[in-house]
Amino acid sequence: MNINDMTHVLVEAEVRYWEDATVNGVEDTDGTLIPARQGDLWCPIIRLKDGFIENWVPGVSAKIHYKVCDAGLYYLSNDGVTKVYQYKNWYVPNELLCVNGNGYGDYIIFNVSEDGDIENWKTPSLNPKKWGEPGGEFSDDEDDD
Repeated sequence: MNINDMTHVLVEAEVRYWEDATVNGVEDTDGTLIPARQGDLWCPIIRLKDGFIENWVPGVSAKIHYKVCDAGLYYLSNDGVTKVYQYKNWYVPNELLCVNGNGYGDYIIFNVSEDGDIENWKTPSLNPKKWGEPGGEFSDDEDDD
């Protein structure tokens, strides 16, 4: 399957500090306010064409600045469920998840509107060299080209 046929990014991020997000204007001190949390992971399903988070709760807005630091897995999907490609290293893919600044491979940075849209989203250009089969080899090189 061609990487340009992918429609979603699936995130499985082990957030280090949940309080680095505000949800509806309130600091989320223990991570209980943020939509898309699954246990210790934050797992938004993001539509690539427009930055809509499909498993977001309507009416909730958030400012996210999560430190992940080599504790996340990122997948491309063609249907929002199936993991077709996996990001080849442990860093946060800046081109997808750092809309409001440079996360230096350690942070997820963006704001989400009450409608579940990531503000200022731009459809990303995906580099096939940075993606491989799920469960494949990883690199510690952030600039893995």
